[in-house]
Amino acid sequence: QLQPVESGGRVVSTGESLKLSCTASGISLDRYAIGWFRQGPGKEREGIVCKNYGANMLYIDDSVDGRFAISRDASKRTVYLQMNNVQPDDSGVYFCAIGGQNNVIIPWDCGQRHFHFWGRGTQVTVSS
Repeated sequence: QLQPVESGGRVVSTGESLKLSCTASGISLDRYAIGWFRQGPGKEREGIVCKNYGANMLYIDDSVDGRFAISRDASKRTVYLQMNNVQPDDSGVYFCAIGGQNNVIIPWDCGQRHFHFWGRGTQVTVSS
C-alpha cells in the first residue's frame, strides 16, 4: 500500500512561484497515475493537474493551464507541482494522489475515481 506525502506549501504573494513535492513510501513512481488536487475554502476538492505516467497522458485544469506543470526527478521517486504566477484563487490545501500502475485509461481526466491513495495535504496561501 502506498502512502503519498506532500511538502512545500507555504504563504506566498500574488505572482510568485512555488514548487510542491510528493513522495510515496520511498519507491519509484514510474508508470503510475499521479494527480494533484486542490480544496479551496468552502469548496469541494478538484483535480488541478493529473498525469498518467503509464500511458503518457496529461490533464490540466483550465484555471491553471499555462501556469502549473507536473514533473519528476531522475529517480522517479519524487513528483513535483511547479506553480508559477500564483493567484489568490490558488489558495487551498493541495493533495497528491496515486492511482494504478501500467494502466491505460481513456478518456483521461482528473476524476477522483482514478486515484486510490491520498496524502494528507499541504496548505498554500496566496496573499494579495
